[in-house]
Amino acid sequence: MKKNTDLTIKPFQNETECITIGDFTIENRLLHVSFFGSLDITKDKKGLENALILKGVLDSIVEDMERQELPDMIDQNYDQKTVPNPFIKTI
Repeated sequence: MKKNTDLTIKPFQNETECITIGDFTIENRLLHVSFFGSLDITKDKKGLENALILKGVLDSIVEDMERQELPDMIDQNYDQKTVPNPFIKTI
């Protein structure tokens, strides 16, 4: 994933965008957006900046989803692929 320097994403449009705010990471995927890590929203200018970035990402996700007809639930295993283990040598 490439780190996004403008701190915005186009939700569900690619598998390459990633935003990092402190120790908090947001990864863009085609069928989901992943959030992981930790983010403290402190009561200061930096905290407000972080909160606005997070709000912007969440707003763009909600807006994208509201424009579409969504299924009740997607298969969470859609992107799991079996690949050969590179550490096992076959003879």
